[in-house]
Amino acid sequence: MAQPSSKKTPSVYLYIPNIIGYFRIIINFIAFAVCYSNRVLFAILYFFSFFCDGLDGWFARKFNQASTFGAVLDMTWLSFLDVAWVGYYKPLVSNVQVHPLPEGKTSHKDVKDTGNWLLKLYYGHRPFMAFCCVASEVLYIVLFLFADEKSTSLLNVCGNLLKQSPLTVFVFISTLVGWALKQVINVIQMKSAADACVVFDLKRGK
Repeated sequence: MAQPSSKKTPSVYLYIPNIIGYFRIIINFIAFAVCYSNRVLFAILYFFSFFCDGLDGWFARKFNQASTFGAVLDMTWLSFLDVAWVGYYKPLVSNVQVHPLPEGKTSHKDVKDTGNWLLKLYYGHRPFMAFCCVASEVLYIVLFLFADEKSTSLLNVCGNLLKQSPLTVFVFISTLVGWALKQVINVIQMKSAADACVVFDLKRGK
């Protein structure tokens, strides 16, 4: 008779990706607490938190510790960060974050059945996804670092950036392109989520 396994499964709360998620929350609280007094420290902490966002996904796949709790924690915290960006500094425009889960799918990243080429490119080619995600976060940081405390105009901040060194202008334009692509993709996902809800309601009504 086989003996029951003595290996104890760790609590979902203690999964490595979720622990990294708690750490990210702490880092971001510290970052936003010092964002006015020390912009450089804020930028470093915020970007490190963003790096950890990719790291927790790697650990989830490496140790088979993907969880619904972790996914909800991640998406909820992303939404909070978007609100924090707008609340702490008005010129910064928030991401449109929607992650639909169509019927029969286990992940919003499963887009093999979609007819949209941009979604397939985004989720099918990690370098492209990485460019869009990194560009979005770096754009926010750049705008914040170069913003004039006396001005709340996004156009003024962008105009000031275009007067900086060629390298700064290149970083600004590159990140702006990546940010714009990501917003288009997010809107496409929002439309997909709406379509999925309508299809579900139609099936339920039959």
